[in-house]
Amino acid sequence: MIFGLPVISVAIWLPIVFGVLVLATGNDKNAPLARILALVGGVLGFLVTLPLYIGFDVTTSAMQFEEMHNWINRFNIHYHLGVDGISMLFILLNSFFTPLVVLAGWKVIEKRVAQYMAAFLIMSGIVNGVFAALDSILFYVFWEAMLIPMFIIIGVWGGPNRVYAAMKFFLYTLLGSLLMLVSLIYLYNLSGGSFSILDFQQLGHIPMQAQILIFIAFFFAFAVKVPMFPVHTWLPDAHVEAPTGGSVVLAAIMLKVGAYGFLRFSMPITPDASHKLAGVMIALSLIAIVYIGLVALKQSDMKKLVAYSSISHMGFVTLGFFIFNAYGMEGAIMQMLSHGFVAGALFLCIGVLYDRVHSREISAYGGVANKMPVFAAFFMLFAMANSGLPGTSAFVGEFMVIMGAVKVNFWYAFAAASTLIFGAAYTLWMYKRVIFGAVANHHVAELTDINGREKLIFIILAIFVLGMGVYPLPFGEILHVSVNDLLIHMTQSKL
Repeated sequence: MIFGLPVISVAIWLPIVFGVLVLATGNDKNAPLARILALVGGVLGFLVTLPLYIGFDVTTSAMQFEEMHNWINRFNIHYHLGVDGISMLFILLNSFFTPLVVLAGWKVIEKRVAQYMAAFLIMSGIVNGVFAALDSILFYVFWEAMLIPMFIIIGVWGGPNRVYAAMKFFLYTLLGSLLMLVSLIYLYNLSGGSFSILDFQQLGHIPMQAQILIFIAFFFAFAVKVPMFPVHTWLPDAHVEAPTGGSVVLAAIMLKVGAYGFLRFSMPITPDASHKLAGVMIALSLIAIVYIGLVALKQSDMKKLVAYSSISHMGFVTLGFFIFNAYGMEGAIMQMLSHGFVAGALFLCIGVLYDRVHSREISAYGGVANKMPVFAAFFMLFAMANSGLPGTSAFVGEFMVIMGAVKVNFWYAFAAASTLIFGAAYTLWMYKRVIFGAVANHHVAELTDINGREKLIFIILAIFVLGMGVYPLPFGEILHVSVNDLLIHMTQSKL
């Protein structure tokens, strides 16, 4: 509680309430009001999360700002919320992007404006619920609910194949979630009638065979969301067909939810199985880093290239988790945060070009810097960050994961470090073909540079990309104790 307010509940329900208010504005005759309400809701939704950071105690791994109320007494299910050093940062990241997405669609979305804006606000509140839930059924409800707004965003405002992409996204994620539900019911019986995630983490008598089955069930739920190889194929389709705002939220936030699931469920609840299956997880992560990086090199569609880049970079995250040391795990979480800023910024850059030319094909551009020099400068910064340039946020996480991997196996680190080469290759090759050279065609010749609204979005993102790269301590010190305690918990279980 801060100032007598349950700050986590406010962070969840305030965006949802504003989303409902935006929906109530009705048809597109009231589109200006819908946009203003959505922006106010997004900004307030971010501001109310700041007390979580300001009042956070970095010396403990215990859950903070806890709230608990009875919900379904018969099954001992509670409305139980709280944050630690891991989950709090993702609530901030999620709430940070909501007003940016609203601004990005300010002029671009002309039909069903209220419904579009409301979908992002409602999804923002639901995703905060995923990161804050400490009751597994509450987590599951939020987890499933967040599929609905994104399904609608892709299916209604997406490209020509939007229905196919939306259905593929929905089915992939739903099927994995059903296996997770079965595991939660098993753990409920094992714990003596509790759905508390914290109680699940203290179960010390789960047989190895059961742990492995639970881990596999969780794997299908979380790996699809990351997405890990080989359950990654829904992501490029979803990104290509989604509107710009949908791609930004997918890359910046929704992929992080899957990785967060490994930290909150798989690793602390099934520590022995996590150690036993670590080799498989590391192999899949390295395949994503290397193979998907090569796949990205072959792409001719800018959105698809950045989508494959996201899969490769998220391979770094799961690698960092399953090498079981502080460098790797903290680096992986830092990489998650950085990837949110960088991938979100790249999709916004592609959206700026698409809004003007209505093509995502690299071949449709060339010489953009001649007409959009300010945009070209921002795009260069984010492209360099995606390549892992020192001084940008991406370098911090990647360097820490590579350092952690060296402590375990040199060849893990060697394979992981190849992403610095592949990342530079596909990102800078795309940048060179789109931005440099002579003006390629009349579409490029008619381009105008970014306006004040677009500059504001890119300036905010540039500040975080550079700030986190130069001074990562404000992020790292929050993670440190929670990560160390998780590693101690897993080591003790193994022993």
